[in-house]
Amino acid sequence: MRSAAPGVVPLLSAPSKASSRNPAWTRDELIVTLDFYFDCKGNPPAKTSDEIRDLSLFLNHMSARTAAGAKDFRNPNGVYMKLMNFRRFDPVFSSQGKVGLQRGGKSEEEVWNHYGSRRRELKDTAAAIRALVESGEALATSPGDEQEGDEAEEGNLLSRVHKYRERNRKLVQKKKAKVLKEKGALACEVCKFDFQATYGERGSGFIEAYHTRPLHTLKAGATTKLDDLALVCANCHRMIHAKRPWLSLVELQEVL
Repeated sequence: MRSAAPGVVPLLSAPSKASSRNPAWTRDELIVTLDFYFDCKGNPPAKTSDEIRDLSLFLNHMSARTAAGAKDFRNPNGVYMKLMNFRRFDPVFSSQGKVGLQRGGKSEEEVWNHYGSRRRELKDTAAAIRALVESGEALATSPGDEQEGDEAEEGNLLSRVHKYRERNRKLVQKKKAKVLKEKGALACEVCKFDFQATYGERGSGFIEAYHTRPLHTLKAGATTKLDDLALVCANCHRMIHAKRPWLSLVELQEVL
């Protein structure tokens, strides 16, 4: 079983406000919880166990902005029920003629359908989320100007860290300088659009950076390298993030 996450501070001491319903579970929370479910081989420990308590504390820490110190936010009872919700999709459980808790959300099914047969990716994604939360990097990034489709399969926290790193101004400038020196122009690596060739001086130096590393490989405190960035036009960048699953540069080139 999983031990208590280092650096996790319980956020359950403040009194909760009366009985407003907790927000829907986020994709990040569901990914971490499904990873726990598979670690338990579909048989979670009792809701009063240390393992369930530790998972509850971590989810509260991860969702601190939303939890706002509420005692009933992702409490052990609610976490245990969510684990039981996952059982309704588990073929190992249903093959025994059993069913899990049937009342759940669509998001649980989406996360199960994506990760149920991708256990290694799930493990890596959950580990990346945990590491970035425990380091403080994921919680330090602002939700910012997120738009429809901005959340990746790996959830919102990794999506935000991904975007935060690709907006590193100094690194982007170094990437542009390197490409200009090598190729003499800044053209989109997908569609080859060149802002300066089209708009003249007004488009000089104008292009966006895209962080190419898969989100589940993001490491806490890792240094972004120039080779991790690709230069793309605004249209191609938006199309990469337009809906789940996000596309790679190669996949987007195949669409064109």
